[in-house]
Amino acid sequence: MSKAVSALGGASHKGFAEVAEAGLRGMITVRGDLSSAAMKKAVKAAAGTAVPAARRIEIAGDKATAWMSPDELLVMVPYEAAQDTVAALEKALAGEHHLVADVSDARSVFTIQGAKAPEVLMKLCPVDFGTLAEGEIRRTRAAQVAAAFWKSGAEEFTLVSFRSVAGYVMGLLEVSSRAGGEIFPA
Repeated sequence: MSKAVSALGGASHKGFAEVAEAGLRGMITVRGDLSSAAMKKAVKAAAGTAVPAARRIEIAGDKATAWMSPDELLVMVPYEAAQDTVAALEKALAGEHHLVADVSDARSVFTIQGAKAPEVLMKLCPVDFGTLAEGEIRRTRAAQVAAAFWKSGAEEFTLVSFRSVAGYVMGLLEVSSRAGGEIFPA
């Protein structure tokens, strides 16, 4: 049996902000009626969070649930817990119209850290960072590829993209964070 590895082996770059591939993360797409009692109970049991409101992410320790669309959530758990979480969600949603899919190996996760971390993403994503609230997730694009991101710490953002474009995304983040490329120089 082969060992799971991240797309870029933990690649990182330090410029005016530090960017890094965050490693493996269990990610499960859950589709269905987000307002149903069964869905709310299943998500709470799987991730320890409520079903988030539109464009929000709920975080509970090393687990999280992100709103992705009116009928879609992204449940995040430790990588090694993904298969068991899928089984638990399937069991909890039996009899409900739903879809549960483990997408862990189809996604890559990156962190952007530092006081000027927003400037890295400002160059890549068509988002008004002045209105980005704590706990808000944005499903958008980073240059030419689909991405989602949220503020995951005081000076940190987490970005999720498709694994097939991980090298491209890391290249974008590296170039966008190079020293001397700040949008608002000190």
